[in-house]
Amino acid sequence: MTDTNVFQLAQPGTFADPLTEVLRNGARALPTQAVEAEVAALLSTHADKLTEDGRARLVRHGHLPERQIMTGIGPVAVRCPRVRDRVGEGSERIRFSSAILPPYARRSKSLEVLIPILYLKGVSTGDFGEALTALLGKDAGGLSATTVGRLKDAWLEEHARWSKRDLSAKRYVYVWVDGIHVQARLEDAAQCLLVILGATPEGKKELVGLIDGVRESAQSWRELLLDLKRRGLATAPELAVADGALGFWQAVEEVWPQTRGQRCWVHKTANVLNKLPKSQQPKAKRALQEIWMTETKKDALAAFDVFVDTWGVKYDKAVACLVKDRDALLAFYDFRAEHWKHLRTSNVIESAFATVRHRTVRSKGCLSNKTALTMIFKLAEAAEKSWRRLDGHNQLPKLILGVKFTDGLEVVRPQVQAAAA
Repeated sequence: MTDTNVFQLAQPGTFADPLTEVLRNGARALPTQAVEAEVAALLSTHADKLTEDGRARLVRHGHLPERQIMTGIGPVAVRCPRVRDRVGEGSERIRFSSAILPPYARRSKSLEVLIPILYLKGVSTGDFGEALTALLGKDAGGLSATTVGRLKDAWLEEHARWSKRDLSAKRYVYVWVDGIHVQARLEDAAQCLLVILGATPEGKKELVGLIDGVRESAQSWRELLLDLKRRGLATAPELAVADGALGFWQAVEEVWPQTRGQRCWVHKTANVLNKLPKSQQPKAKRALQEIWMTETKKDALAAFDVFVDTWGVKYDKAVACLVKDRDALLAFYDFRAEHWKHLRTSNVIESAFATVRHRTVRSKGCLSNKTALTMIFKLAEAAEKSWRRLDGHNQLPKLILGVKFTDGLEVVRPQVQAAAA
């Protein structure tokens, strides 16, 4: 027993973790082995290329100086091999560039994602050294407050370049839009980030637009859509999915008048239920689900009428909220059935930004709106790599070619039927 119940807590970097040290020591050998395998594969590919005197054209040529790479388990020392081309010169020269160990890389990609997460969680730049020492070990270096500040400036420039990128080669079949509201510590008013996600003809989801808007006003959305057109996005999407924010729908009618609109059923359900007493909400929710979960548009319209008849007399405001967007809520029936799960709600963009929302905790860790925009851009850019392709993506080219769908099934033209007979 002791005479006191006050214990001294171990400080970061003052205690040893044998397991972590074993992992770090093992990790130091792995990059070298992987890069050596890359070199061996390159030499094997060009083994048949010889010089005039019959010697191998491509040979090993020592190593570059050793450098420290900061990784998620601490610093790892690596040496990148060099390759010599005995014949080639200029643009014809065969060069070795490691995909695992890019030139001048000083930290892993996972660590670059960790930095905005820590910052958004409220860790100030002055505390990064202590935080990273606890995470990466006492030898963690190169991530001082000054370094973090330089990274933030670089990310700001990266977002600026991304916001001006050429879109002339891009085409998006579907787009999902939303406004993300954040509150920075040094700002009086909440910031609204306007987000557009798009589905390419290959079914890949991409971040299309991310800007700082003024609430979700029509003018802010209009500026974003016009900017996309100016940068080469000439072809309008087939369908836009969003909640009932009037600003976006007004803007899209002006900029992309041929784009059809699909209202989010999740948001619409919440809006309708808010106009009903709590005692009626469970039953009403099931009735709403019966509308958008039916297999045909005819059955959905019948379920619409049932809802109106059931609640229209006593709760006219709830019914009016639903009925005013009837056509926009049922637009998905004119698209391929495999896509319905992606089109009936804005969950595609909600789930894509779920990690951003959770990690930012409304971005109160950021000091300014500019920092919040930059950090969220970096987090979204990292999350984009893990976004799933759309189900039924092989049907998207048909939409581009103008093939029509009814109740999720392709409409077969009469002449095609006659030819088949």
